[in-house]
This record gives sequence, structure tokens and C-alpha cells, in this order.
Amino acid sequence: MSKIRVVHYINQFFAGVGGEEQAHIAPELRKELPPISTQLQGKLGEDFEVVATVVCGDSYFNENLESVQKELLEMIKGCEPQLFIAGPAFNAGRYGVAAGTITKAVQDELHIPAVTAMYEENPGTDMFKKDVYILETSDSAAGMRKALPKLAKFATKLAKGEEILSPKEEGYHQRGLRVNFFSETRGSERAVEMLVKKIKGEEFETEYPMPNFDRVEPNPAVKDLSKAKIALVTSGGIVPKGNPDHIESSSASKYGEYSLEGFDDLTAETHETAHGGYDPVYANEDADRVLPVDVMRDLVKEGVIGSLHEKFYTTVGNGTAVANAVAFASEFAQTSGRWRRCCCFNFNLRYLYTLRCNVSKRNRESWYSCSAYLYGSSDFSNCRSKQNRSCNCNTSPTWGS
Repeated sequence: MSKIRVVHYINQFFAGVGGEEQAHIAPELRKELPPISTQLQGKLGEDFEVVATVVCGDSYFNENLESVQKELLEMIKGCEPQLFIAGPAFNAGRYGVAAGTITKAVQDELHIPAVTAMYEENPGTDMFKKDVYILETSDSAAGMRKALPKLAKFATKLAKGEEILSPKEEGYHQRGLRVNFFSETRGSERAVEMLVKKIKGEEFETEYPMPNFDRVEPNPAVKDLSKAKIALVTSGGIVPKGNPDHIESSSASKYGEYSLEGFDDLTAETHETAHGGYDPVYANEDADRVLPVDVMRDLVKEGVIGSLHEKFYTTVGNGTAVANAVAFASEFAQTSGRWRRCCCFNFNLRYLYTLRCNVSKRNRESWYSCSAYLYGSSDFSNCRSKQNRSCNCNTSPTWGS
């Protein structure tokens, strides 16, 4: 009996090529298996053969989403696999997005069993858990000893067409699918049993789990802006020219802290965007369109606000993990403890809130971020016309989503 042919996908780090400095490498097919693929082969057993490993840099994949999928699918298809496995990606955001993307593509285009694995807060989990099986892992590669056997065991069941049990029994992330089954007790009895346990403070398991959202109370509104020091924070990726800290274009693992000293206006010669989730042309022409330093300087001169914080904080919100976003905000809030309020333009990181704004752009035919853009909407109906060069947002202090 012939063995089941397997292709394994990993990023540049697990292939032994290098870390972030090698994240740009293009896809390559390896018949000589890297150590992690060899370990996977051992966990799969004698009925399976890992015939090749496909390697791609995280940055390359996420910056070339459409073309890289076609390229990888051709490589994978050429190996004539019967099973595809990606990862584990743990909490590496760009790796998780890549693993989820190619797993779904293989499943949909090549019509073979495909599975991956990553941490619950990896952005790839939310993006693809409804489309493909994603096994649960810890948040770092320290959990490899547990993740790889678990992934191999599930993959063998999937490839052999065996019954896949519930997420709790198999260890994959819930896919939002409800399965009917016959119970020995009526629903009303089960409901009362759960209610009694809840009243007694005992553990119980609901049959209809609800999404778990953070709820953070906003701070009180700023009573007197004329005495407030305002700091600018953005997830629009505005960085000094050349992106000196190499903030990733998606699934950012870091943020930048940069000085505004001497800058009354951000120009194409001094600043640019690192963001990979929107057309960068207009932001690169005039970074004030995303981070309105010029307007804030005007407001200081007019006495509308007290002062502008000497530094701004920036990252890329495109696919960034919630855990990373929380960590970023916590860190720069600590390092900048002298300022009390922040004005967040197009900002989607948590725990920092927007201020009521009524910002006019005086000398250019463009307006700045309004409430619609702040919350990811394309509806700018609350903004005045471009000819008026004004944005009248009047958004109440609220937390970023």
C-alpha cells in the first residue's frame, strides 16, 4: 500500500534561514526536509511521507498575497500531495496569516485535506477558523513538543477520512458550526441544571457560547483642552523616511516612538507610511493626512490645545494581534506618563481613546480623519465637503475598537 503524500509549509525562521532579516525571501521548494518537517514525519507514522517542505518569508507572503498564492499552489500541486499541513505558527502574526491563507487555498483549489495550527490570539485564527481546521497551540515555539504531535494526530484522522469530533475533544479552534445531537434529557432540564450551577458558583458549560469582547470604560472627557498636552498615536504606519525600525507592513510585532521636535509639517522627504493595508500614495505624498502634525501645531498656536507631546507613537493595524496591540498601548502609555490624553487618528488599538475633534485643514484641498474613518467605515457623510476643507467629527470620547 502506497504512503499518503504530505507537503509541509513553514516560514523562513523554522526553515533555518533566519529571522526578521530574512522575512523577505521568496517561496522555495525543499525536498531535503528541514528539522521541523523531519520531526513531523516521525509523528505522522509509517503510513505517511512528507515529500517536500515549502518555505516562504513572512514579509514576502503578506506583501504579495495574490501572486504568492499562485506560486505556492503550483509548487504544492507539483508534489501531488494528499495532505497539506502548515505550521504550527503559534502567535507569529504574519506567519499565522500566511499559514491560514495557504491552507485555505490548498483546500479550496487542490481539494485535499489541509490543516494548520496557531495560538488563539494570532490574527490568522480569527481570519480563517471558519474556513479550515486550526489546531490550538501555546503562544510561542516553546510549546512545539505538544503542538507537533497534536497536529500530526489530527492530520492523520483528517487524511484517512475518520470522524472529526468536537473542538473540545480534538483541540481545534471553534469554527462557529452547530451540530445537532440527541440528548437523554430535555433542553429545559439542561437549562435549569446550568442555572442552578451558576447560582451556586459551580462550573458549567453552556451549549451556546457567546463571543467574549473586552469592555473598557472610557476615561472622563477632557474638560479644558487649552491646558491639555496631546499625544498623537496612529495605526496608519507613519514612520520617518526609510522605516528605520522596520515595522512590518501587516501583523506588526512592534511599534515606533519618534520625535516631532522641529517638525511643523510632515513631507514626502521626511516621512512615509509602512502600512500594507491601504494605498500608500497619498499618505506618502503628505503624511499629515494620517498624522496631522501641521493642524495640531496650528491648534497649539491658537490656544485650542495646550501643547503637543514631543513624540508620536505608530504601528500598523493591518492584521495586528489584539495581544500585541494591548502590549503596545500599555508600554507607550507607561513611557509617556507625563501626558494625560491622546488624540487618535485612524487608530484601532485598544485602551486609547479619541477626543472630540473639530479640525480644519487650512491651506490644502484635503480633510483629515473623521469618525467614519476612525472606525473603519467608508461613509464620510458626517464630514463637510472637500471644498470646505473641513472635518466636523464631534466624536464623543470613546475607546478604539
